[in-house]
Amino acid sequence: MNIIEELEWRDAINQQTDAEGLKELVTEKKISLYCGVDPTGDSMHIGHLIPFMMMKRFQLAGHHPYILIGGATGTIGDPSGRTSERQLQTMEQVQQNVDALTAQMQNLFDFGGNDDVTMVNNYDWTHDLTLLDFLRDYGKNFNINTMLAKDIVSSRLDTGISFTEFTYQILQSMDYLHLFKHHDVQLQIGGADQWGNITAGLDLIRKKEGSEAKAFGLTIPLMLKADGTKFGKTAGGAIWLDPKKTTPFEFFQFWLNQDDRDVIKYLKFFTFLTQDEISALAEKVATEPHKREAQKTLAREMTHFVHGQKALDEAEKITSALFTGDVKNLTADEIEEGFKNMPTFEAPKEEKTSLIG
Repeated sequence: MNIIEELEWRDAINQQTDAEGLKELVTEKKISLYCGVDPTGDSMHIGHLIPFMMMKRFQLAGHHPYILIGGATGTIGDPSGRTSERQLQTMEQVQQNVDALTAQMQNLFDFGGNDDVTMVNNYDWTHDLTLLDFLRDYGKNFNINTMLAKDIVSSRLDTGISFTEFTYQILQSMDYLHLFKHHDVQLQIGGADQWGNITAGLDLIRKKEGSEAKAFGLTIPLMLKADGTKFGKTAGGAIWLDPKKTTPFEFFQFWLNQDDRDVIKYLKFFTFLTQDEISALAEKVATEPHKREAQKTLAREMTHFVHGQKALDEAEKITSALFTGDVKNLTADEIEEGFKNMPTFEAPKEEKTSLIG
């Protein structure tokens, strides 16, 4: 089974620009591919993680991922999925976010001196570009009518879109062209909302490099829960990868509390378990749902992947203590983490209040 066949089994492919051509390419050789994230904040959340899980699968299959941090595009703002303009950040804030996301990516992809994954920043090849060069060398290759027809732009026409955000797809297209020419990157991966940006990049490559240029695009399905609501959101907000924003215990609990109807889908998407292992867990969901073995496995796999073994051990320790009521063996920090979002009650100092009802 090659990597594309595995992604198909995991229901992890939404659209492809040339399905047969890409499958043939990855069968013939190891390829370079890329996915980008803009530094609009100082942490990714689990929604950002979805396409990068696919990149990790390519890495494990022997292919070469390029992780692009959008130091340039992050100063502009991707209009995809938005109904209003982004608030522009200062260059200093963007750089702080670049540093934070870079550290998270290095943790997820285990760089460790390996040369099988590369980190790049699109600010490096755009910051010296003049306005005239941008208009002559790149703008001339984009038809306004085609740009207006893209979902990322057409969805904003009623509410309005600035020229700044309108040009975002040109900048992202320039990224793909640069990586194709200088690093032999032949595949871009993104979320379902990135289809318009990806195809714009492919159009630019073919105009600049010739119609026979072998470049491909692939998007990941929009992740929805069984009840139709958006995956990754809770009453408390997004589930962040930064342990200061979402503690490892909260992260562990998020995955542990997934619905039986969703858990196998998430095991396919987010873990590196084999087909046989996931099939065995699916059987347990069907025959012994009360044991929640699939959810426990999902929580362990994801917490270990994002936060490491020590954080997983602490999350399981806190979970066990709270379930049994035996909290005496928890440290002060573990108690604080476990009770972080628990309801609280402050009794007046002058009253003697029993903690035991």
